[in-house]
Amino acid sequence: MAGTGPRVCCIVAHPDDETIFVGGTLAMLAGEGFEVHIVSATRGEGGERGDPPLAAEKDLGAWRERELRCAARALGAAAVHVLGYVDPPVGADGRLFAYTEDLAGLSRRLAHLLEDLNPVLLLTHGSEGEYGHPAHVVTHQGVLAAHERLRERGSAPYLYTFSAAIPGCSDPVFNEADPADVVVDVTPWMRAKAAAAECHRTQHVLFFRYHPEADDVLDLLRTQESLHRVYPPDGPDLPVLLRHRAVRLECG
Repeated sequence: MAGTGPRVCCIVAHPDDETIFVGGTLAMLAGEGFEVHIVSATRGEGGERGDPPLAAEKDLGAWRERELRCAARALGAAAVHVLGYVDPPVGADGRLFAYTEDLAGLSRRLAHLLEDLNPVLLLTHGSEGEYGHPAHVVTHQGVLAAHERLRERGSAPYLYTFSAAIPGCSDPVFNEADPADVVVDVTPWMRAKAAAAECHRTQHVLFFRYHPEADDVLDLLRTQESLHRVYPPDGPDLPVLLRHRAVRLECG
């Protein structure tokens, strides 16, 4: 059941980012009574369609938005917001693209949304876009600029970025410039995270392409989610995150 307490806002570039990178933490927060809102900049209309295709190319955006809403329900989120930017298709050479070059416009839109939602906690992509995805990077930059606008107006939520680098561990999606301040052991919420990942059916071919050894979706998902604290820069961390911090880290 979606929480009705203080709000949490997770801002991502595409449907599925919320689940793969921070789904366990979102499920944990929803279970703690927080009202979780997921914001996706795009509908993911430039992504995979499944194999065999589950949707026509022209219908992919609507299909992936439905997948996102399915995943949000699985994670216990209260609401989904889609900004409506168009996700560019992957280039013939595999090149990835940002969905906007208007960073100022993106930050204004996000600031207005955050003023309306008034969250206590904000989660978003890391500074390097996890694996360098330009859409993830521009989302990170837009969120930070929006957060700065909120601070100038007198108040701003805690701000963390995900896929933070854990000392001594190696992971291709770590943002190496963002050291982990909190690592959440999401093992108790893996059923919800896996259910959310199952919702993103069009993306399963992509998931398994990078993990051909996996037998099912659960094998693809991390049981630890690492967060880098951006604000407040000198702490303290949000107590609810610390209550679920991993006591022992296992790399890999």
